[in-house]
Amino acid sequence: MIANPKNTRVKKQEISPTTTTNPTFSKIKTDDTITQGEPEEEIDECQLGYQKISNLEKYGLTKKDTDILRSYGHNTIESVMMVTKRKIMSYDGISEAKATKILIEVRKLMDVGFTKADKVLEQRQNLIKIRTGSRQLDRILGGGIETGSMTEVFGESGSGKSQLCHTLAVNCQLPADEGGGEGRCLWLDTEGTFRTERIVEISDKLGLNFDCVLDNISVARIFNTQHQMDMMVQASALLAASKYSLVIVDSVINLFRNEFSGRGELADRQMALNRFLRHLMRLSCEYGVAVVMTNQVCATVDGSAVFGAPDKVGSGGHVLAHACQTRISFDKTKKKGKKMAKLFQSPLLPEAECFFAIADGGLEDYEKE
Repeated sequence: MIANPKNTRVKKQEISPTTTTNPTFSKIKTDDTITQGEPEEEIDECQLGYQKISNLEKYGLTKKDTDILRSYGHNTIESVMMVTKRKIMSYDGISEAKATKILIEVRKLMDVGFTKADKVLEQRQNLIKIRTGSRQLDRILGGGIETGSMTEVFGESGSGKSQLCHTLAVNCQLPADEGGGEGRCLWLDTEGTFRTERIVEISDKLGLNFDCVLDNISVARIFNTQHQMDMMVQASALLAASKYSLVIVDSVINLFRNEFSGRGELADRQMALNRFLRHLMRLSCEYGVAVVMTNQVCATVDGSAVFGAPDKVGSGGHVLAHACQTRISFDKTKKKGKKMAKLFQSPLLPEAECFFAIADGGLEDYEKE
């Protein structure tokens, strides 16, 4: 399921921009005269590991049917398997009989049964990990940010969360043997923290052509939770049309906290947040991309900090905590320029912590003076 495009090093013509035009996800450019390169070649589905939704037209469904599915974010057959019949029936233009027909044909095309554990092991051994820029942080993460998985990074303002995202947005375009994900980056910006200048600085430090790096990042400035949900449909279309290795949401909780205030709206907020997280989970599973979400913190008020528990925890409660495979906390320290990262949750790795710094080239190891 992991995209494996030709890589993005140095020459502009080596990177073909996505052929999908989108008014909301903006491609970042620094010069209108940038060479766009050759049109992108047709993507091999066997290489990508997913089947396009149009394949259902060979099995009794009409183009109108597949267009309806696309309008609800289903650009792959795999994505249809991740929703219920009841959900499909809720789509305008899909009857119960049609929903049944769709699911029957989808199950014929997909192997949805049990898999031998040795096959799962083989798949996991081939997973790509995207380096963070800090060798120590990569160490506690088992090599970097895992693709096909969801990672949460929470911490107070100024702890380095957005700087990690900028570093990953560049590194994800590198070849796998250089610590990259060999794909583009999709960025949902809810706080207005994305900066092209940082991408340029990090690219320069790595010796990359920053024009090409910027051209491989698609950014959407998000203004409310409905907008955030709606962008999942467009995100799925982009991921299906081109080769992406990373999806960033910075931050995942910001707009939900703003729009749902007070305990009276807490249940509604958590349900809305859960729906958004389910969409992200689908993208991660369908396309094998790494999903990195930054999160704000809230203070603990139960007195547990007295007994050694953290005095700040990630926002979003159990809904967000259970949605992520890996959770990392970032903290500032009393030492200027020194940041601390702690691995809080992982299905594979033990709890661990390390120190890192932020430099012109993004995240790096903290060097003792």
